Amino acid sequence: MDLFSEEKTLLQLPNAELLYLPHFFSKTEADAYFEILKATIAWQQDDIKVFGKIHAQPRLTALYAENETPYSYSNITMQPKPFTAELLAIKTKIEQEIQHRFSTVLLNLYRDGADSNGWHADNEKELGKNPVIASLSFGAVRPFHFKHRQIKAQRHKLDLEHGSLLVMRGEMQQYWLHQIAKTKKPIGSRINLTFRSLKE
Repeated sequence: MDLFSEEKTLLQLPNAELLYLPHFFSKTEADAYFEILKATIAWQQDDIKVFGKIHAQPRLTALYAENETPYSYSNITMQPKPFTAELLAIKTKIEQEIQHRFSTVLLNLYRDGADSNGWHADNEKELGKNPVIASLSFGAVRPFHFKHRQIKAQRHKLDLEHGSLLVMRGEMQQYWLHQIAKTKKPIGSRINLTFRSLKE
């Protein structure tokens, strides 16, 4: 069953609220932003420790913000760069749509199907108790899997479309995990922007 079949869907789940806008940006706008961001963002690849072993993170990342507040996750601390004109324009459009202000954006570049982001929650202390996370997608469609930590029946999948916006609210980061899984299917690059508000 497609939980997100409308142009703008607000879905109430146990301990979570999701808003999905599949065509937040038109294809023309999304195409342009994808090319600009891929070419101009200062992408980096950090090392992560998994079960005591060091591995290159299976995607490229970047952090931009309106301040100099660093962001830490998975034993990685990132220092932000100032917002570019394109990132500011995107941020303003999202803020006007959902009436919530953001200070920071974490970007992910999934180069192909081998790049991924394992099960996790955006629950770092600097985000606060119930953060609002706005996730914007450009490029290849990738499935977004999410599951409740305690209710096994609550497990879902959403294909994040080119130019789409997904907003996670409520207690979602406390009670749910999400991931972008690897795939062996031939697939193009995807850029994901996750806007958030950090406590200084």
